[in-house]
Parts: sequence; structure tokens; C-alpha cells
Amino acid sequence: MEGTLDTLSAFVRHADGIREAEVLGLEIGAVATAALVFVVCLLLRGVFTRVVVRRLARWAEKTESRLDDEAVAALEPPLRFMPLVLGLFLAKAILPFAGLAERIADDLLRSLAAFVLFWALYRLAEPLRGLASRVEEKIGAEVVDWSIRGLKIAFVALGAITVLEIWGIEVGPILAGLGLIGVAVALGAQDLFRNLIAGLLIIGERRLAHGEWIKIDGGVEGTVEAIGFRSTRVRQFDKAPIYVPNSKLSDTAVVNYTRMTHRRIYWMIGVEYRTTVDQLRQIRDGIEAFLLEDEAFAHPPEVPTFVRIDRFSDSSIDIMVYCFTVTTSWGEWLAIKERLAYRIKTIVEEAGTGFAFPSRSLYVESGGDAPEIFVPPESVKAED
Repeated sequence: MEGTLDTLSAFVRHADGIREAEVLGLEIGAVATAALVFVVCLLLRGVFTRVVVRRLARWAEKTESRLDDEAVAALEPPLRFMPLVLGLFLAKAILPFAGLAERIADDLLRSLAAFVLFWALYRLAEPLRGLASRVEEKIGAEVVDWSIRGLKIAFVALGAITVLEIWGIEVGPILAGLGLIGVAVALGAQDLFRNLIAGLLIIGERRLAHGEWIKIDGGVEGTVEAIGFRSTRVRQFDKAPIYVPNSKLSDTAVVNYTRMTHRRIYWMIGVEYRTTVDQLRQIRDGIEAFLLEDEAFAHPPEVPTFVRIDRFSDSSIDIMVYCFTVTTSWGEWLAIKERLAYRIKTIVEEAGTGFAFPSRSLYVESGGDAPEIFVPPESVKAED
């Protein structure tokens, strides 16, 4: 029994010797304890997420607003990172740092705390879109988008400045140096700043908006997808994206088809010279009655509507049809135009005359005054 006690005592003395041994000035026992605490904090990370984050999420679900739900979802990554910072803080408290090592450890922990704080603010900037949606109709979605981007950049800049200040690096001289460099860069980046200012003017004037169908002088036509700091992304109808510099959008003519109040139909219909005056009146009155009775067409005085015997061409008597549809949707406009074509063919045939050939005319979609070529359909659909 006495020999066993002596053996245990020797083992304890040996263990104390190992624990008191130092590595880089730190006791092995303290290092092991700090490592164990840090590992425990990492293991509790999942528990913390389930308990804290999920409870916050359930609390947010009980409210009517979607803003708190989005805020909790945005804060989840920074919250999951907090146990790691806590583990490092406890480990530092256990380890007997001194002098330079202690200052470095303190600065590191403070930097991590600042990183988590500004990371959370950066992620909270996106849910603010929901709060800004109340005034989005007045100021425009693009202004909200640029404001959110600017807020994110500000949080990143403030976070970087805070971390530099923690480590004793003065930001003022750095900014002054960057200012001198910025002057040199600005001389070679005039196009960049011109596009940035042009983008601000486009948003300020609200010339364009996401999802609008535009045509730019020069042939670019499609749907606006994003208005960036330097260029605007337009998705063409063949689904290929094209990036247009903001300065071009600001300096050239842009047709915004989405903001049309109505879509125009402008035809010149040529009938045979054998058509009598009574037949011409019947055709004209029939087309005009159809336009004024159909709710798909806008009516005077909201828009002008004309059906007139216009001129005597080389091979036809031309009847001008000038009207507007209520819808601005291209697909619906095509269907209405087709229905009008069938009705005009029926009216002409019922009048006992026919279309003259050749019948030639011009139509420019971009806003020209020339009428579109009217080609009579081969068959007539029954009218309701």
C-alpha cells in the first residue's frame, strides 16, 4: 500500500512538472485548458444557433411585418460567428499573456468584435429595402438600390477604418495619400466618373426603371435589368445581355416603350378603282363603327381616331386607318391588330369590291408618320 502511494505521488509530481513546463513562455497546462475551452465553444456553436437564432426566427414569424424575418435571416451568419469570438476571448483570459503578446491578443479580439459588428450592419442593409419600399414609388427603385449599395460601401469603409485604428494605424495620412493618388487616377478615369454622374442623372430624372422596354438610338433594344454605377444592363429580345455606358444613355435619345399610354395602328388600305362612292362610304363607315364600338380601342377625345378616304394612288384608292389600342402589351396589340385586319377584309368583301394590287406603303415603328403596309389576310374569322 505504501508503495502504491509513493507511485501515485511520483506520477502527480511528474504531471505537475509537465503542466508547469513552458512553450513560448506559456505553461502547457494553461495552453491545454485554453484549447479545451475554445473547442467547447465551437461545439456549442450549433446549440447557440438552434436556441438563439431559431427562437428569434419564431418570434419574428409572429409579427405581421416581413422586415424582422429578413433581419433575423441576415443576422444568422454573424450570430453563428459569435461563439468563435467568445472562445478566443475566454482562451485569452486563461493564457497568461504579458507585454507585446497581450497587446496583440487584445487588438486581435477587438478587431474580431468590430468585424462582427460591421458584418452584421452590412448584412442588415439589405433588409432595409423592405422599409424603403414604402417610398420606392416616389423616389424610384433605382434610387433605393443605389442607396443600399452606398450604405454597404460605407459600412465596409467604417469597418476597415475601425480595425486600422485598433492596430494603431492612423487613417488620416493614408486618406491624404489616397487623395493625391486619386487626383492622378481621376485624370485617367474620366470616363468612369462621367458614367457615374450620368447614372445619377438617369436615376434622378427617372428616365429608366428596372423591367422597362427601351430602344436606344443606335439599335440597342430590350428590357432594362440593372442600372449600375458605370453601365446599364439591357436584356435584348434574343436574351443576350448588352452593357450600355450610362453616358450614352444620358446623351442620346432613348425611347421608353413601357411608358406608352397607348399603341398605335396606322394603315393605308388600297381598294380597287372600280369601287363606287357608295362602296367607299360603306367601307369607311364599317371600319369606323368597328373601331368606336370595340373596347379594345381607345376612343376620342382621349386619342385621335381617323378613318378617311385619303388619296388616289397609282393603282388604288387609299383609305387611311389611324387608331390606338388601350393595351400597350405587344402580344395583345398584335392580337387586336389581327382581329382588325380580319374585320376590314370582311367589310371590303361585303361591300362588293376588293383590294388593289400592288399596294405599297411604309411604316416606321420608331415614330415615323408613314403608315404600315396592310396585307389582307387569306381567310376571315367569324366575328362574335
